Amino acid sequence: MNTFGTLFRLTSFGESHGPGIGGVIDGCPPGFALDLEAIQRELSRRKPGQSRLTTPRKEDDEVQFLSGLYQGKTTGTPIGFIVWNRNQHSADYDDIAKVYRPSHADFTYEAKYGLRDPRGGGRSSARETISRCVAGAVAKQILAAKGINIFAYTSQVGNIRLEGSYKDYDHSQIEANAVRCPDRQKAAEMESLILRVKSEGDTIGGVITGVITGAPAGLGEPVFGKLHAALGSAMLSINAVKGFEYGDGFDAALYRGSERNDIFYNDQGKINVRTNHSGGIQGGISNGQDIYFRVAFKSVATILREQETVDREGHDTLLKARGRHDPCVLPRAVPIVESMASLVMLDYWLQQEAYK
Repeated sequence: MNTFGTLFRLTSFGESHGPGIGGVIDGCPPGFALDLEAIQRELSRRKPGQSRLTTPRKEDDEVQFLSGLYQGKTTGTPIGFIVWNRNQHSADYDDIAKVYRPSHADFTYEAKYGLRDPRGGGRSSARETISRCVAGAVAKQILAAKGINIFAYTSQVGNIRLEGSYKDYDHSQIEANAVRCPDRQKAAEMESLILRVKSEGDTIGGVITGVITGAPAGLGEPVFGKLHAALGSAMLSINAVKGFEYGDGFDAALYRGSERNDIFYNDQGKINVRTNHSGGIQGGISNGQDIYFRVAFKSVATILREQETVDREGHDTLLKARGRHDPCVLPRAVPIVESMASLVMLDYWLQQEAYK
């Protein structure tokens, strides 16, 4: 399962400490002029070492396109690309080659395949998301040309959270701080918390809010291909994600239908709704309203503190991991959430076009 999508498809390859991370995008519409600098900017939002809140690993993460483009335009053929790894410290992982990090994929990968690449987590590393960001940046540009725009931001770190909805904040401020939170005061509090956790050799989780605007009504399938199910599947495929909700989410369980139904009305000849508790999706199909969702990330499993664990033979041992790790994935995960949402929305837009 290294391929994502139905009509617009991404197949990714590569490991954290292998020669590189890359992918193949298939099903991209031909004749679209890609802004390659914009794609590189999306990668720079994800790359390590961009602030003191992230892993100090230094990588330029420069993407090299191998196929599918001619004179800056998509040809309709597969778009191949690669980002070379240039700053691996594989020796940092010698200590974990024969032991399992608590809550990490070390044990499950070995249980499945009978072996694993311990260097940086191999294929289970979040570095794999490079390919998602490249493909997502391509999808985002095509969607924007159709009036569909996607953004995300950090809305919670630990117990520090934004209390308002996405409409209450100036989204132009998301990139104004290292946390990628649109509220300056909350961002400062989040940054202080992350730095304190980092100084203790620990990690912390949080929540990213995603928003899709301009999506037309009718995207999604009625039963097994529901739009919110596809978005949920996309988000839950991201490293460290533990939960997904859209619209009112779990809060919907607290209210009666009379309190939370989105009432239709005639808005100058156009059907509209007075509220959007549904999160822009009803019956698994978009209704033309903003689609908004929340993605919960756990604290990173690899911590720089001594922990009890076992080795391959099941012997009790102690592990204190070394290496360069994020104390909180939220800041770098914002563009990944946007990318996965973009992949889903373009795929479903193309599927809807196929009906015409």
